[in-house]
Amino acid sequence: MTTVIIKINERTKAGKAFMAILSETFSNSADGVEIVETDSKKLIKEKSIYSPEFIAKIKKAEENIRQGKTTRLNPEDIWGSIL
Repeated sequence: MTTVIIKINERTKAGKAFMAILSETFSNSADGVEIVETDSKKLIKEKSIYSPEFIAKIKKAEENIRQGKTTRLNPEDIWGSIL
């Protein structure tokens, strides 16, 4: 079995036409073809190249930024903004 992933923007005219052709051609009549619709965001999460520990650190840093628990550095005077 071969899996082919095609990204289709269903909001465009070409995307709508392509989806219509797929659904008409491979509805229930084709035994050897199965159409599986997935959300691209879920697919990206499943195949992350980053370790779970790194992702947790990034999410914690984003939360700290939202809560104002960060220190902003002045690129003109880095040592002055640290001290």
